Amino acid sequence: MLLAGSPCRPAGPEEYRGCGARRGGEDTGVKVSQQLGKGPSAFIPLGEILQEGVESSLRQLLIEAFVSAGRVDNITMVMGLHPQYLSSFWKTQYLLLRMDGPLPYHKRHYIAIMAAARHQCSYLVGLHMEEFLRVGGNPAWLQGLHCAPQKLRNLNEINKLLAHRPWLITKEHIKALLKTGENSWSLAELVQALVLLTHYHSLASFVFGCGINPEEDQDGGHGCWPPSPHSDSSPASDDSMGGSGGKDAMQEVEVLMERMKLLQESQLEEEGVTQEEMATRFELEKTESLLVTPSDIADHSLQSNVLCFVEDPEFSYKDFTRRGEQAPPTFHAQDYTWEDHGYSLINRLYPDVGQLLDEKFQVVYNLTYNTIAMHCGVDTSMLRRAIWNYVHCVFGIRYDDYDYGEVNQLLERSLKVYIKTVACYPEKTTKRMYTQFWRHFKHSEKVHINLLLLEARMQAALLYALRAVTRYMT
Repeated sequence: MLLAGSPCRPAGPEEYRGCGARRGGEDTGVKVSQQLGKGPSAFIPLGEILQEGVESSLRQLLIEAFVSAGRVDNITMVMGLHPQYLSSFWKTQYLLLRMDGPLPYHKRHYIAIMAAARHQCSYLVGLHMEEFLRVGGNPAWLQGLHCAPQKLRNLNEINKLLAHRPWLITKEHIKALLKTGENSWSLAELVQALVLLTHYHSLASFVFGCGINPEEDQDGGHGCWPPSPHSDSSPASDDSMGGSGGKDAMQEVEVLMERMKLLQESQLEEEGVTQEEMATRFELEKTESLLVTPSDIADHSLQSNVLCFVEDPEFSYKDFTRRGEQAPPTFHAQDYTWEDHGYSLINRLYPDVGQLLDEKFQVVYNLTYNTIAMHCGVDTSMLRRAIWNYVHCVFGIRYDDYDYGEVNQLLERSLKVYIKTVACYPEKTTKRMYTQFWRHFKHSEKVHINLLLLEARMQAALLYALRAVTRYMT
């Protein structure tokens, strides 16, 4: 669809070995950080990752990843189902962590730890604890946030808000960090920190949304918790609901195709919906999102290796339009856009990363193989936009030129539950949520949804943060 499997000829297991993976005790060069019997994901069968993911373009990326980091992690293997996106993601992350910038390398990894810990993602916490030590970080800091320098600890408030309620960030939060004194941040340092925080909050969403398994060679076995012990494993089309599920899953695809066709036809015929009606539809969707909550959630008690990096662990996502409460004003997307405002601000203060972030947003938003499940030659732009705009909707961002009625037409409830959970409180994602939506679609299509969630969520949080920086500067 947006997504479906890679358009190139699938590579077989033999070719996978040729890209340097270790398999069955045979080491052919590139170390994949995992004994592959388990696989990179608890949700996606290893066979599908090997069959769909390893083509010539990905093989080159895996080699580059190995040369850079000494191994190929499970995130890279799953993202490799979409090599074009992986290339863009990898360049951005490499710049953030390894290239020249305002912050020293060890502090970048510590900020990654702080961000991942907000979502209880011990997979990323463990990964960056290792990297922190590798680049010369002080081991004492890893005893917890209380052992870190005050300057880093001062990021706690904005880390908390960016992770859970970015609409609460104001210019006062920016001002507090930039105020003169021995623990003050420069504007350039702060912008790099904001990008790192939003990058790792969103990456935690991807880790939980795709059920990324811990790497067995990670120090102490750190990894995200196994998402949920449901038995409905392999293909996304497997019926975990019993009986007629296969037929029902097929019908879901046809219903979605028909709705897309009708919406496209009505767009051609309609003169246009009034602005008042558009506003009403957004408010309706925003209010309905309050009711989109999972019936089953993963219950994780915070592990000590994560809890020590978290202050105020009870603070979490809270719907901004609760009944009887004063809701924050809607963020009108055209008032502060990425294209016109956020991009230029980042490019001034942290030059190269603005271009790479822009490329990454564009790549994932436009990524398509023109397929939906078993259908080819499909224009999926309407569906991709509905997913992106729904993520922004649950974070309070409205596009005045978008008809939010399309969201209800195209995203059925189980998909909405999954999207909101992965975007807002990813640590509560379960395997059952993953298997219940789009049951007849390929896993690579579900991974594409997760890439859209990752980037839409990151852009939403960045827009709130950069708007606050702009207000501070003006």
